[in-house]
Amino acid sequence: MGAVGLLVVAAIMIAVQLATGDVEATDPDRLRALLPAGLFLFAAAGANLLLIVLVSYVVLRLLFTEGPRSLARPITAGIAAYTLASLINAALVALIGPERVPEVIAAPDGVFTSAALGYVAAVLAFARTMPTGMPRVRSALWAGNTTVAVCALLAGVTSLLALVLTALVGLTCAALVRYALGERPPPRPDGRLHEELRRFGVDATDVVRADDDEEGNPRYLVELDDGRGGEVVVLSSESTTGFWRRLRDLLFLRGPVAPRMLYGVRRRAEHAALMSFSARQAGVVAPRVLAVGELGPGTVLLVRELPGFRTLDELDERDLTDELLDLCWDELGLLHRHRLAHGNLNGATVGVLGTPPERAVFTGLDRGAVAAPQLQIALDQAAMVTLLAMRVGVERAVDSAVRALGVPAAAAVLPFLQPAGLPYTLRAGLRGDRGLLGRLRERVVSVAPEAPSEPARLERMRPRTIVSVIVVTAVGLVLLYQLTGVDFSTIGQADPGWAAAALVASVVCTLSAAMILIGFVPVPLPWWRTVMVQYAGSFVRIAAPAGLGSIAINTRFATKAGAPTSLALSAVGLTQLVGFMVHVPLLLVCAYLTGTSYWTGFTPSPTVVVISIAGTAAVGMTLLVPRLRRAVVDRVRPYLRGVLPRLLDMLQSPSSLALGFGGTLLLTVAFVLCMHFSVLAFADPRTQVSLVAVAVVYLAGNAIGSAAPTPGGLGAVEAALIGGMTTVVGVPAAVALPAVLLFRLLTFWLPVLPGWGAFSYLQRREAI
Repeated sequence: MGAVGLLVVAAIMIAVQLATGDVEATDPDRLRALLPAGLFLFAAAGANLLLIVLVSYVVLRLLFTEGPRSLARPITAGIAAYTLASLINAALVALIGPERVPEVIAAPDGVFTSAALGYVAAVLAFARTMPTGMPRVRSALWAGNTTVAVCALLAGVTSLLALVLTALVGLTCAALVRYALGERPPPRPDGRLHEELRRFGVDATDVVRADDDEEGNPRYLVELDDGRGGEVVVLSSESTTGFWRRLRDLLFLRGPVAPRMLYGVRRRAEHAALMSFSARQAGVVAPRVLAVGELGPGTVLLVRELPGFRTLDELDERDLTDELLDLCWDELGLLHRHRLAHGNLNGATVGVLGTPPERAVFTGLDRGAVAAPQLQIALDQAAMVTLLAMRVGVERAVDSAVRALGVPAAAAVLPFLQPAGLPYTLRAGLRGDRGLLGRLRERVVSVAPEAPSEPARLERMRPRTIVSVIVVTAVGLVLLYQLTGVDFSTIGQADPGWAAAALVASVVCTLSAAMILIGFVPVPLPWWRTVMVQYAGSFVRIAAPAGLGSIAINTRFATKAGAPTSLALSAVGLTQLVGFMVHVPLLLVCAYLTGTSYWTGFTPSPTVVVISIAGTAAVGMTLLVPRLRRAVVDRVRPYLRGVLPRLLDMLQSPSSLALGFGGTLLLTVAFVLCMHFSVLAFADPRTQVSLVAVAVVYLAGNAIGSAAPTPGGLGAVEAALIGGMTTVVGVPAAVALPAVLLFRLLTFWLPVLPGWGAFSYLQRREAI
């Protein structure tokens, strides 16, 4: 559906390009003449308001009832549809020009607005990918969107073919997003399922819906007519959860460590049947595949017999005896002797038969391998010892491995005791005990001092490398985009003395930021490393919205330095609070001293206006709806709970108080002086430049830039500062432009290069 939609969109664009002026479209002028003009405005405004309210309601309801994951498909589809519509509009204008747009796509009045209505396509895609339920809301969305489209057509701002193209864009993006992110409507256990089971001679007397498997496939537990139990797994081409996880591991992990990429549900079912047959032929106790059938197009049934066993997750600690651990190792050894690798050992796929236990049972062999190399066998052994350590402790787990494998073989497992080589479920379980692998390695070394200490290289690339490459790429692109067309020759005309003074003030800004963090964080922080963290924050902030990069870096650094996560968040939050407490009074005082209303002369951008309106609406809805208010308070309270106690603790420490508040004040003063010196570097020596007026411009411009969603407030800060310099300070534009460029060069762009070095150094030292 998605590929066909893209082809049709491309065909329409080609047809539009080749269309001639004599092509006529259906003209709704007659119907428009019968209706009053105000009716269109009233209906369109009401429908748009309804759409905004409904979309906001759906987003908030899903966010607080089902979690953020439920919003992934509709939000992604809406953004994709709006983006694709905008690209089509830009492409058509670039191809044929607005003056040559054929009548078939232009508005009836001959005014070309856009070939596709982005917001209509976005709402259509959003409605198509919403989770099931809320039928009234879905119907209202369709009705409101249809009303907006019809009003646009009758008002003469779009054409019929443009609406067809808009609908096609929305449907195409919805289909592509459903395929990319997966859509898992669980099939109902109706007569079709029973009919397919009877085709293989399997009669089920009862079918019960169970939890999805690790790959996100629906599961059903069935009771066969002969008393045996079984499970039915529905493999659907619409379910792509496991695919994206395997693709991620395939990109990050090396060779045999990477999972197999099995494209198509039939190949996945065939591999599952092969692993089951091979394991049973080797004498391993594993579920037998009873049938592989088809429930519908792109949907395959995998029916397996389930022996009566108990998984390790279901066993009590008193049941986990040394004999049971030996049974697990014996069964794994039997699997490995026949060159079979499990690949997914965890508490749900390892179990025991009988009471007392007689043999171990392995399920979840779908991710295993035949003719497995020694590396995959070693990874299985590392997964088994990790799994047992999570249940019975490090000492008993290592001792059981030594009994089963011997000391040399158990020591050979040491290089593979790392998260990259473990199944996903075990990796998730290690998050609750991050020191477990370290204790396992220490225990192995104590048993076998000759064990190899160098970890095996399992990863193609470390996530840290990926982050560095992404940040460097983003920084480079932003830098090229922002500096294109800038004439830096004007900066070369700056007075060297004032330019040097501005450079010194910019360095003081970084030192002041380090003072603030040292003062507010309750654990000792090394001075120069804290300064390096501020430079690293200057590097990261160029690829993140204003303030977020520095907050993330500082929080990470404080956590690595030994502060608990909650305390680190409270300390960094306190720095933002104190900065606000200093910034606003200084702005008001300086505005009063200059006799200037600081908001005059500063025209916020449309982006800032939209963000302000949306934020006001969200705050108002949160305050008016009790459930939303309680939900927000419950989510925010853990992050802000420690800010007030931390502020009270700091008030009792004069040194922390001096560093925190003094650094905050010094930071603001240093920025103002840097801006003032930058202006003096280009101003006529006989011109008097008011320091207080410059302070008003900087403080107000920085506040406007903080609301902009661009990295570091790019664009918004420059525009606000230049406008403020000409209107408030009174310097000509020929002075304001190079002065602002010099100021931003010293405080924003120049720290990027040392920030990159500091970022790389701190990552290597694992300080961030």
